[in-house]
Amino acid sequence: MPALATRDLRSGLCAGLADSLDGFEQNLRAEVGRSAHTVRGYVTDVVSLLDHAMARGARDPADVDLATLRSWLAKRRSLGAARATLARHASSARAWTAYCRQAGFRDDDPGAQLASPAPRRTLPHTVTVAQAQRLLAPVLPPPTAADDAALAVELRDVAILEMLYATGVRVAELCGLDLAAVDSSRRLVRVIGKGDKERAVPYGVPAEEALHRWTDRGRRVLANDRSGSALFLGRRGGRIDARAVRSLVHQRGERAGLAGLGPHGLRHSAATHLLEGGADLRWVQELLGHATLATTQIYTHVSAERLRAVYETAHPRA
Repeated sequence: MPALATRDLRSGLCAGLADSLDGFEQNLRAEVGRSAHTVRGYVTDVVSLLDHAMARGARDPADVDLATLRSWLAKRRSLGAARATLARHASSARAWTAYCRQAGFRDDDPGAQLASPAPRRTLPHTVTVAQAQRLLAPVLPPPTAADDAALAVELRDVAILEMLYATGVRVAELCGLDLAAVDSSRRLVRVIGKGDKERAVPYGVPAEEALHRWTDRGRRVLANDRSGSALFLGRRGGRIDARAVRSLVHQRGERAGLAGLGPHGLRHSAATHLLEGGADLRWVQELLGHATLATTQIYTHVSAERLRAVYETAHPRA
């Protein structure tokens, strides 16, 4: 049975294509272990592909050939899809055709021959160390003017910002943290990343102090029967969600004169500052939970750009 989040997307598909899509979604969830966000993205892409295939006369997964896949990507390109989006569309199509062959919906796999444009790798947005310090400065309300809830939220917000910058974790990973994930004696946090892979990430003294203030003073104010074991809570006591964390970072970024900063910007900044401080690239790869070193290497480009900027400003013959 398809998930409620994607069930409405396939209502116009004929039975054979809908069956393959249902199995594909189940495979992504149960066998591959993709996140709910990734599953919805893949399914949405494949629904678009199958709508296009039906317009070309396809009624069964075996009817979707390489020409159909290519014409679908061409159509998405003509509608203004970015290179990164086209690359994701192609990845979704390849995953679906591979599943169809594996599950017996067809005998071949045309997606294996489908090329896609490599996304342009732009330099990540980062903040300087001084800007990070400004962002992380607490804005605690005066004790006489603040109620317990306002103080609790501020303690939580400071702890979240400190942890994002100290650990470089993804926003979804931070939201998924439980109290038991924090090893305060060793200043380590156990993070469940992409593909349900667990890694241990260290954090520093400022983050430790902010976490202690939140768990010791703030969390108990917001906690209720909805809280469970969640480390970070929303204003109503449930586990905080990614949207609230993004809003927090955006607001505090604007307050610090860093408009446009988001949680991923803090992740980029943490990696860049580690490398600039002399950390080994493979250690940073492990810290960030990257599957391959190639993903981490983009941060060396950031550091190189900063080095060039300093050189051109400071060297008399630059």
